[in-house]
Amino acid sequence: MSYPEARYRGDKGEVSATFRPVDQKPELAIGAGTEVSYLATGASAQGQFGLYRWNAQPHAPGPSAHFHRTMSESFFIQSGTRRLFDGARWIDARAGDFLYVPEGGLHSFRNESNEPASMLILFAPGAPREAYFEALAEKAAGRRFSDEEWKEICLRHDNHFV
Repeated sequence: MSYPEARYRGDKGEVSATFRPVDQKPELAIGAGTEVSYLATGASAQGQFGLYRWNAQPHAPGPSAHFHRTMSESFFIQSGTRRLFDGARWIDARAGDFLYVPEGGLHSFRNESNEPASMLILFAPGAPREAYFEALAEKAAGRRFSDEEWKEICLRHDNHFV
């Protein structure tokens, strides 16, 4: 494996970093059980990746088993215990545990514990995931999508449920 083609061609570097303080409020609440912080969106990371922090209250649900055709997804547990599905089995993942799911890999997650849990989710390459997360929040808030509408949202955002 070799390094990818250079994306920056300057000689001196530039001031271009972004910083997010830990106390910045999450961008999104999904129902009463999950808060999502947009740490780096696909757009802000120039399509290289998307990084999101998911804080879940005890017994917060998650998606059913699904896969993505265009991007990998990785999970890093920061605190608490999250149930992760690796396509074959459910794993009680604890702080420090990591799961990588390549394109096409079946996966799912939820918090079945009696404690809050936090994890980072990384998508690579980056994609506009925020619109999908916001549709989930609308659904959790009571918006009723027709089966056809929801199917179109899932397909547009590369979510293939099994």
